[in-house]
Amino acid sequence: MTDAPIDYEAEYDNRARVPHHPEIFAGWARDAAAFRAAHPPLEIAYGAGERQRLDLFRPETDRAAASVMFIHGGYWQSLDRSSFSHLAAGLLAHGIQVAIPSYTLAPQARIGEIVEEMRTAAREMARFDRPLVVAGHSAGGHLAACLLATHWKAVSQDLPDDLVRAAYAISGLFDLAPLLHTKVNGALRMDEAEAKAASPLLWEPIPGGSLDAIVGEIESAEYHRQSRAIVEAWGAKGVATRYESAPGRHHFDVVAPLSDPGSTMVARLAALARDA
Repeated sequence: MTDAPIDYEAEYDNRARVPHHPEIFAGWARDAAAFRAAHPPLEIAYGAGERQRLDLFRPETDRAAASVMFIHGGYWQSLDRSSFSHLAAGLLAHGIQVAIPSYTLAPQARIGEIVEEMRTAAREMARFDRPLVVAGHSAGGHLAACLLATHWKAVSQDLPDDLVRAAYAISGLFDLAPLLHTKVNGALRMDEAEAKAASPLLWEPIPGGSLDAIVGEIESAEYHRQSRAIVEAWGAKGVATRYESAPGRHHFDVVAPLSDPGSTMVARLAALARDA
């Protein structure tokens, strides 16, 4: 008896798996706007493009203890930084500054171009001369892993290879081949070669870095497989890796603890940032 083929369309259709997602998205936008009103960020242009901007939330102390950059999801083709401002609240309370960038979305940009935009945003953050940890959700988890595995001296000789010391990937995507024959690829327009080239699971990471891969307990089997696969592959290549299943969480509420200064998620990220 052979195993049934995987229904990739169902496995990666997070909105169908969480039918009340419009309410969640509306809540994000509402909470983010309220947080920005109370904690106005510094807007920084990291490029000339309309969406090449990041919001930097700084603690009230004179100097932040560390820096975390959080990259939003949306399958590289929807959402922007304005829906996620409130997720800076937890780390900000620990004296850690948080950068939340937007990036050019597909189909206006290919995935490789989006990776380059996030590399540019990380280089912009490097001017603050603080250790940098990159967190991300969903497509943002993919981008966070890409930044951790970037050989920065090949980008610019004036950068340390460990510019990004750790990645905290929440519900990340690291093997893009399964997306090729799903509706997700409509805007991405990937072929097999592009999907392979953009899959950090297949990259050679820099030994000594740290990768946490977190997945909501009730997410699809494919999301759990993706995170387990990169934890195993990169762990064998000298990266300190860690896999975690968040009890009772689905794809969209798995990031909620970032807004809570007392959450275990914030405690872990704060520790990574301070130890980077």
